[in-house]
Amino acid sequence: MVPHSEPASVVAARQLAVEARERRRVPARRGRPRPGTRGDTPPIRRAPYPRPMRVLIAEDEPYLADAVRDGLRLEAIASDVVHDGDSALENLAVNSYDVVVLDRDLPGTSGDEVARRIVADGRPCRILMLTAADRLEEKVAGFELGADDYLTKPFAMRELVVRLRALGRRPVDGAPPVVEFAGLALDPFRREVYRDGRYVGLTRKQFAVLEVLMAARGGVVSAESLLERAWDENADPFTNAVRITISSLRKRLGDPWLIHTVPGTGYRVGGPATGADGTRGPGSR
Repeated sequence: MVPHSEPASVVAARQLAVEARERRRVPARRGRPRPGTRGDTPPIRRAPYPRPMRVLIAEDEPYLADAVRDGLRLEAIASDVVHDGDSALENLAVNSYDVVVLDRDLPGTSGDEVARRIVADGRPCRILMLTAADRLEEKVAGFELGADDYLTKPFAMRELVVRLRALGRRPVDGAPPVVEFAGLALDPFRREVYRDGRYVGLTRKQFAVLEVLMAARGGVVSAESLLERAWDENADPFTNAVRITISSLRKRLGDPWLIHTVPGTGYRVGGPATGADGTRGPGSR
């Protein structure tokens, strides 16, 4: 009797589920001494956080799409899931993504056509094609359509993550490596922030929010825009996560405050004496 051969998507989903379970079993390291408490050992400086990313997963097999989404969530990568080409185009029209994980065999509008439209519209996102076809001709055709990378099923979650990180590091719009404004210097590649030459350690979410605000260079950014860029589409539009993150970011950056609230509009970065709404930080008087 000939054994039944499982589809590549099923094999890939099972493999990713096993990897996720193994990752959750890794115990957290405890009892780590506080920096500077043992002799004259200098404090250990943590490596910069990876660049915050938002990924669109366009995969018609729900179990594989969910497995990829759950794996990316463990890596603090925001992701949205769609199961057909038409939904992929709709999401691309209203959201900004760094990378699209695109299955070539999508129902409705095919993955190939989605890739063509991304390139034709000049959208600033990378394309990682996902398919069970591993023939050289298939890979060449995918790259000719506009793919930036190609991954065949089944695959390891670790490989997908490092490929996404590599694609996310590639500059798309030629933005300067370091953004400087209002005494702040933000390096999007090293994931570092300095205020007047002083290093400021930020969480992933704080860095993502500050990056959006500094890109506006003093312009007002609405809470909705921050929620869209720093969180995924499943975030509650009525959440107070933006307000809480802004509050903690202000404390990290120190006095006087550089992030001001514009009532009924949003937030902006600027000097304490030049806030458009007249608000000042506690040290700006």
